[in-house]
Amino acid sequence: MDRLRCYSMLGLFSLLLPLFFFVSNAAFNNLSTIPFNQAYAPLFGDGNLVRSPDGKGVRLLLDRFTGSGFISSNLYKHGFFSANIKLPSDYTAGVCIAFYTSNGDVFEKTHDELDFEFLGNLEGKPWRFQTNLYGNGSTSRGREERYRLWFDPTKQFHRYSILWTAKNIIFYIDEVPIREVVRNDAMGGDYPSKPMSLYATIWDASNWATSGGRYKVNYKYAPFVAEFKDLALEGCPVDPIEQVPAAGVCAEKDARLDVQDYSVVTPNRRLAMRNFRQKYMYYSYCYDLLRYPVAPPECVIIPSEKQRFKDSGRLKFGGSHRRQSKRRSRVSVTSSGSNASV
Repeated sequence: MDRLRCYSMLGLFSLLLPLFFFVSNAAFNNLSTIPFNQAYAPLFGDGNLVRSPDGKGVRLLLDRFTGSGFISSNLYKHGFFSANIKLPSDYTAGVCIAFYTSNGDVFEKTHDELDFEFLGNLEGKPWRFQTNLYGNGSTSRGREERYRLWFDPTKQFHRYSILWTAKNIIFYIDEVPIREVVRNDAMGGDYPSKPMSLYATIWDASNWATSGGRYKVNYKYAPFVAEFKDLALEGCPVDPIEQVPAAGVCAEKDARLDVQDYSVVTPNRRLAMRNFRQKYMYYSYCYDLLRYPVAPPECVIIPSEKQRFKDSGRLKFGGSHRRQSKRRSRVSVTSSGSNASV
């Protein structure tokens, strides 16, 4: 009987072991945060941007008239960009909440970008989201991956972070690295290299966000509210036009980034990343042979993943992966004509 109980406990432990790596995030609780007014400014929809009483956070609202957003006061040459975010609840189909870095306002045709984009959900269904990477205006070579979350992002805050260095890019949720892109020479200009600002926006993406645009924003549930707090930003602020002089100035900041806890993918974190990608990733451009007969050079092809995703890069239950929006549409005014019934 004792032996049977022991085997049962071992079986339970083996099931819970992967989850351990999802909840150990103490290291990210000690980040140095910056009050909203000291490092950020409204981007659009000022009336739908509500600062918290303590000045440490902000609420972004989307209604039938407009969305809203904010931008960092500076551009940064590499950095760590992070926030605790809580997403709107109930029916949010067609609503896109984006937390991303970009320099599209400065380099319109050759911009760089790193994205978290949350793609809305049907009531009672899990939120889905994607990460993406553009370098030097390579929007025709989208490098998106799509995933499900292992928790309800509307119930409490979770920390979403982007690390960008000269060597690699890591996307984090809490302390779980969900994606790493390691720079190599073959990427050329597709690796983001110019100074970027941090943005956060909420907007109407009815034409593509949820199930490829099948489900639209229903303003009966408005306003949709996304909350951001405990904003952390480490990096080297630079003038985007004077990039050469900034190289020496940023050397110390880059060295500081390289030794931070979040810059190291420990064995436990790598296992957590592998577990996440096996269980929750449902589209990867690296396995999409219809778009890329030859995988882009930064892709690390894992045989077990390749078998799961077949030739389309998608699992059977995944929705459309096509990105139909333009970057500027994130800050456009929404139309009441987008209203749709459930």
